[in-house]
Amino acid sequence: MPTPDAPPAGPVAAKERAAAAVAADGQVQGFLKYLRAERNASVHTLDAYRRDLVQCAELMGWPPAGAAAVPWGRLNLALGRQFVMLLQQKAGLSRVSVRRKVSSLRAFCRFLVREGALPGNPLAGLASAKAPRRLPQVLTRDQVAKLLDAPAAFWAADIRDRTGKRLDDALLALRRDAALLEAIYSGGLRISEAVGLDLKDVDLFSGVFTVRGKGKKQRICLLGKPALAALRAYLETRENLGLSGRRQPGALFLNLDGGRLTARSVQRQFKLYLRQAELPASCTPHKLRHSFATHLLDAGADLRSVQELLGHASLSTTQIYTHVSAERLLEAYGKAHPRAR
Repeated sequence: MPTPDAPPAGPVAAKERAAAAVAADGQVQGFLKYLRAERNASVHTLDAYRRDLVQCAELMGWPPAGAAAVPWGRLNLALGRQFVMLLQQKAGLSRVSVRRKVSSLRAFCRFLVREGALPGNPLAGLASAKAPRRLPQVLTRDQVAKLLDAPAAFWAADIRDRTGKRLDDALLALRRDAALLEAIYSGGLRISEAVGLDLKDVDLFSGVFTVRGKGKKQRICLLGKPALAALRAYLETRENLGLSGRRQPGALFLNLDGGRLTARSVQRQFKLYLRQAELPASCTPHKLRHSFATHLLDAGADLRSVQELLGHASLSTTQIYTHVSAERLLEAYGKAHPRAR
């Protein structure tokens, strides 16, 4: 079996050498440009691919001594298997992480084939261990209700005790975060989709809004009456504070300085609301999206409709929620039926 080239002295030196070589590699730059231009890949996705290619070069000891370029043309099935082994044994990665990194390298090889740099994808036959199937964790309807009420409860004392600008800030945070959580649950949004919303995306009369999801794909989402009421209250507060009017272009959810709210800020505030609602600290905003899908299926929504609302490209991705819904039914049956046990 081929072995990786001997890396330079020390793991830090090997990583720095690999990172520098990959950064200067024209084929890698072409691949990232292709992902950005033709696949609408996000900045985060591009960074992930770049890191995976750096790690491949590092573990393989590339570029070899005396060379400046990464010899991607040397990739073959045996080296691919060696890469998987090194990811598991040397890097200590989980099966899920290994699968993702192999997928990145396989996609890069497909690009090289397309560009004529490789005669065929040497990793096409490379099998990686199946990732364990994990069912998404969801909140009950009562837990969701507590979470959606948490911003008002959390800021109640501050609003009572504050004056002037500090009172305005508390009012804005309350109304904004209440509207944000309602929108995430009502539309089944990811955090990035919620903070990426612009005013022009939302129709407050019909309750329909446009979301830009992964790969910049657009989909239509819906706002229920509570979400619409929360959004109207937030926009009225925002306008009264002079941050921007409803007809002005720009971000829907603003921070206290008038800039677009960030995902990091949402995550930070979310932890406060979890404590207020007495929910597990391990809960994340993404669980509202999982709960959205599961609660729809529990209520009889068809799988295709849920797929469209979530923006899933494949129905198989949405089907995992049917397993969650079935487990919940079994649990309810086990607790309620007199002859279940």
